[in-house]
Amino acid sequence: MNCQVCDTELSADAQFCHKCGRRVREPAATRDSVWSVAVPWAAAGAAVGALLTLLVLRGGGAATAPPTAPIPLAGSAGDISQMSPEERATRLFNRVMRLDEEGKPDSVAFFAPMALQSYAMLAARDADARDHVALLELAAGNPPGALAQADSISRVAPTHLFAFMVRARVARGRNDTAAERRAHADFRRHERDERARGRPEYQDHAGQLDAFGREAAAPNP
Repeated sequence: MNCQVCDTELSADAQFCHKCGRRVREPAATRDSVWSVAVPWAAAGAAVGALLTLLVLRGGGAATAPPTAPIPLAGSAGDISQMSPEERATRLFNRVMRLDEEGKPDSVAFFAPMALQSYAMLAARDADARDHVALLELAAGNPPGALAQADSISRVAPTHLFAFMVRARVARGRNDTAAERRAHADFRRHERDERARGRPEYQDHAGQLDAFGREAAAPNP
């Protein structure tokens, strides 16, 4: 059995692809849903672009549109069709994270599949992209999908700090205090050496790493 996204060979009982994090087995009701990647990128991109353009033009006035402001676009609404896959993924990620912070689960459920599909269609996913996918999976209510991304990060860089952060978030959501403490301890043990590597994603998310480091160093409740 091979992954439908990256064609990686999988074990017969695999639930997720160990390379890209795609869910392998889904409930029958969702197998033909937006998660399918059988649609070519051009068609999928056009569909997403058309949908988001419609939302911009309608301004949330229709009863079926999410009760949120349109995604900010550069130039006219049609510009979204000209975005690169990376730009589209980043724009949708930022939208979902903002909606999640604002406590709008219906809107998160509407946009998260689009964002995840955009990341699945990237030619390559580095640690930063996988961290974004993990956050999207958590926002969409799929902790196993988030952990699959942490595992993928660790396979490439066993002490990468983003993997520990993802595992801590998942553990917190599950009220698994022991697992969260382990993730904090792993982060603290490797933080100095890892940050000394000067990875670009560490520089881009320095504030986030600092905040998590303070959280990991806080006394256990």
